[in-house]
Amino acid sequence: MPVYKAPLDDMRFVLNDVLGYEAKIAGLEGYDEATADLVDAILEEAAKLCENELLPLNLPGDAEGCAYENGVVRTPKGFREAYALYAEGGWTGLTCDPAYGGQGLPKSIGFAIEEMICSANMAFGMYPGLSHGAYNAIERWAGDGLKDLYLPKLASGAWAGTMCLTEPQCGTDLGLIRTRALPQEDGSHAITGTKIFISAGEHDLTENIVHLVLARLPDAPPGIRGISLFIVPKFLPKAENGGWTAGARNGVRCGAIEYKMGIRASATCVMNFDDAAGWLVGEPHKGMRAMFSMMNAARLGVGMQGLGLAEVAHQNAVAYAKERAQGRALSGAKYPDAPADPILVHPDVRRMLLKQRAMTEGARALAYWTGMQIDIAERHGDEAVRQAAEDFVAVMTPIVKALFTDHGFEAANLAVQTYGGHGYIHEHGIEQFVRDARITQLYEGTNGIQALDLIGRKMPEGGGRLLRRFFHPVQAFLFENAGDPQMKEFCRPLMAAFGQLQQITLLMAQKGLADPEEPAAAASEYLRFFGLVAVGWMWARIAKAALERADPEKTGGDPAGFHAAKLDVARFYMKKVLPETASLGLSIQAGKKPVMAMADEAF
Repeated sequence: MPVYKAPLDDMRFVLNDVLGYEAKIAGLEGYDEATADLVDAILEEAAKLCENELLPLNLPGDAEGCAYENGVVRTPKGFREAYALYAEGGWTGLTCDPAYGGQGLPKSIGFAIEEMICSANMAFGMYPGLSHGAYNAIERWAGDGLKDLYLPKLASGAWAGTMCLTEPQCGTDLGLIRTRALPQEDGSHAITGTKIFISAGEHDLTENIVHLVLARLPDAPPGIRGISLFIVPKFLPKAENGGWTAGARNGVRCGAIEYKMGIRASATCVMNFDDAAGWLVGEPHKGMRAMFSMMNAARLGVGMQGLGLAEVAHQNAVAYAKERAQGRALSGAKYPDAPADPILVHPDVRRMLLKQRAMTEGARALAYWTGMQIDIAERHGDEAVRQAAEDFVAVMTPIVKALFTDHGFEAANLAVQTYGGHGYIHEHGIEQFVRDARITQLYEGTNGIQALDLIGRKMPEGGGRLLRRFFHPVQAFLFENAGDPQMKEFCRPLMAAFGQLQQITLLMAQKGLADPEEPAAAASEYLRFFGLVAVGWMWARIAKAALERADPEKTGGDPAGFHAAKLDVARFYMKKVLPETASLGLSIQAGKKPVMAMADEAF
């Protein structure tokens, strides 16, 4: 059975010492009570829930999977009870508006809790995660009547939510959808069509499921300009005792569930809509605008899944490396009284563990910083500051989604490698991390799509305005800290990689003006280059905070060695991970010819 202990010390260090959470977030409108002390108490409770309730269900839930029979889906044993406990604890409404029964906490804290849930039981986290995405879309785009009806139910966890986009003939190209919406005399619409790959489309955790469905009105123009968004509940809401309850069954049924490589305890459904009653969200033919707000939030959520899996994979790999005794250290026996040394003494094992840790802890800082920018974009009193934060989140979204999920998969594979043959066996639970992590690189837009989004949408927007929201603070940090003797070993590698990133960005922008295939051929490498520099910036900030906290004149020193270890991992990142940008740069500069020259028939 895998182990997991929420990394609360690191979370506190990142939020408070590295990112300055309280000064930046607790002063925002509506967040004055969200102090560091309150956040710490919330994280402690979330850790208990994840470690004690969700983690024990992960391995058996994967083995049992979901069961489908005659349109009914049953989740694995223990999931219903765990979900009831989760909802009763108020976790479903943690960051929701108090006007609809939520607790109104910052989105950045939601990121930290989401990470813990994904480490403990990613499949379980899919259910409330999809509901929260539906909540966000309805809150932003629906009219007051729909908000008042659905948002309290979603915030309380009494009802769940989904997003229904994909159809058998279209995935990324949503302009090809065929689901139809016919206006009815009562103001509703009759929705008919089939959707596939619908996470949490049917289950037994809640009394109702609220589907957000993309469909076409009769007068819809072709392509994505003709898509509208509709709320289609599983059961029609019925007024009762001054509130709402689930009434008559609507014309939506689960036709099948997929039997998948991973996340087997999460129901992935084929959903059939047969004249199902639906209600328009927002304006006609503007559904993609509303759905993109939900998808962008979902992409960040998927990035947190990658981060959560990387953390739990690393914890288990470290535990195994410390206890598994095999051979002797090359420099001589480290534990001569034992028959063999633990495999932790071997350089290649240490390399794997440090790569897991360096990417995971740097990614955590970048994720939480991005979450804080979401809070600033929503609540700051200065419009210019809000816009800058929104721009930063926009450019980071494809990077968080793609880089973190690539890392989650790599970290899971490194855990298997650390375990050796034992990692390949189901009972240890390590191979499950690999299977679960693989989907994160695919859904909510494959990582290749994220790379195209970065170079095709985010790079040119506003004449490079979005990229400058990242470039300028990195430049300012380097200008401020590069002259500090203690920071030189961290700033110099970052400065070199950052300078090359700027040059390559200009090169790709120039080539793209003449031939869009040029930047597209290097898009995935460019996203990784960008992401490695972004994580490098976080590690330089972590190193600065660790140096300050380890100073005995300022804080009393570092008796537990926590901050000294941070500096060691920062050095590893700068010397062993960030240099990957050099080879990426060479590959990017090779242009499109090595990729596009071969004739189609030669493949």
